[in-house]
Amino acid sequence: MKIHFVLATLLAVAVPTAATAGMPEEVKSINDNWARISYQMNGSSHQTTALDQLARQADQVVARYPKQAEPLLWQGIVVSEQANRANIFHKLGLATRARDILTRAYAINPRAGNGGVAMSLGVLYYKVPGSPIGFGDDARARQLLQQALALDPDGLDANYFWGDFLYDQGDTAGAKAALAKALRAPHDPDRPVWDTGRRREVQGLLKKIG
Repeated sequence: MKIHFVLATLLAVAVPTAATAGMPEEVKSINDNWARISYQMNGSSHQTTALDQLARQADQVVARYPKQAEPLLWQGIVVSEQANRANIFHKLGLATRARDILTRAYAINPRAGNGGVAMSLGVLYYKVPGSPIGFGDDARARQLLQQALALDPDGLDANYFWGDFLYDQGDTAGAKAALAKALRAPHDPDRPVWDTGRRREVQGLLKKIG
């Protein structure tokens, strides 16, 4: 079944106002814990348990900042990761919940996360099967991924997922070019676990393409 999600995004939260002063730190905590679970934790059962705990943390942050897109973005990413690791009977339900969460974030601010909301939605749309099984839509995925790329043209994630989408569509030349550009993205010293893990995935996909 065509459902596989790895949705780390670039976190680019605006300077907080007094009303949301704690939000960037709380969102970054979810971000950092996601990276630790995804790239450093061994054992699928440990990862599943940790993701369940992280999902509850994300729910709490969303409840504190219900009108902000960034907490919803990371809540959607965590639920997507849960879908990735769920059994066949729960994958689509979790994927649909992730889509709905990210759609809410997109409605609040389609530019949120430096294009991360658009990108994360786009990934769901090309990773999930289309009708009648699921909600997958390659045309919608392309539109969203291109929007994310326009917002972050030199970004590691934006180019990685664009390259992965092109490979999925059979455009190996375009995929290689996008992935090579992803590896040229500046390193992020504030998110070293994600940065290292994502570059390893880019290199793995390039090796797979040949």
